[in-house]
Amino acid sequence: MPLSHGQAMQQAAQRLMAAGVEAPLSMARNLLKWATGFSAIDLIQREPDAMSAEHARQYETAIRHVEARRPVAHLTGTADFYGLVIKSDNRALIPRPDSEVVIDLALEKLPEKKPVRILDLGTGSGCLLLALLSRRPLAQGVGIDASADALSLARENASLLHMTDRARFDIGNWSSPDAWQTADLVISNPPYIATSHIAALAPEVRDHDPGLALDGGKDGLDAYREIISLAARHLKPGASLVLEIGFDQKFDVSGLLVAAGLTITGHRTDLGKNDRAIGAIRS
Repeated sequence: MPLSHGQAMQQAAQRLMAAGVEAPLSMARNLLKWATGFSAIDLIQREPDAMSAEHARQYETAIRHVEARRPVAHLTGTADFYGLVIKSDNRALIPRPDSEVVIDLALEKLPEKKPVRILDLGTGSGCLLLALLSRRPLAQGVGIDASADALSLARENASLLHMTDRARFDIGNWSSPDAWQTADLVISNPPYIATSHIAALAPEVRDHDPGLALDGGKDGLDAYREIISLAARHLKPGASLVLEIGFDQKFDVSGLLVAAGLTITGHRTDLGKNDRAIGAIRS
């Protein structure tokens, strides 16, 4: 006899709990919504109803994917970020809700009705740059990344979001003076996990996000040292720098900014009340 939606969800939650998945019941519910196409309200109403064979097969595929500690975004192929649907796969870091506060802070530095230029360092999927462009229709931007794979994903996202006329993605390092000197805002979510901490990350992150996007060196600060040094030399006066930071890095990154002669203009905490973004300006 086919299981009801409610029974299938409870069994899935038990399997996910055994696999070490965080918030297994919530995950089981979200996977069931994806597998069936039902809204949250529809699912509540249909919990006593038997699942169709097609939905049961789709649900089993989803459960096995997550049970194996693979990211949900690599199952669905997308991640929601700042009101945008971002294509997501193993070519780049998966956009995460905590990074949305980086956009909040950056938008404060960008006038709404003035053409501005944005430089996104380590652009990955392009989510930061594209989110900013979606809220500043007169802005243009360049995303730079060392990974050709990541850039191909960023370009696909720009095309899907109809922003190819305002977003350009280039392969290379972060040190091009021309890109810095024309930017009104430089934004980055750089690699900031200390090398020795990577092994302890959740498998969904450690085994599926690109290592290049995670490893911040011995103390997690290598990328910040490089970016802040470049900002001190090449950021034009009055331009802003906005960085995502790790939950325990506010003090260290603030020290690097001040030592480089930059003026700190703001901080943001994420959904978990952890430090997540810092802004500075070159006077």
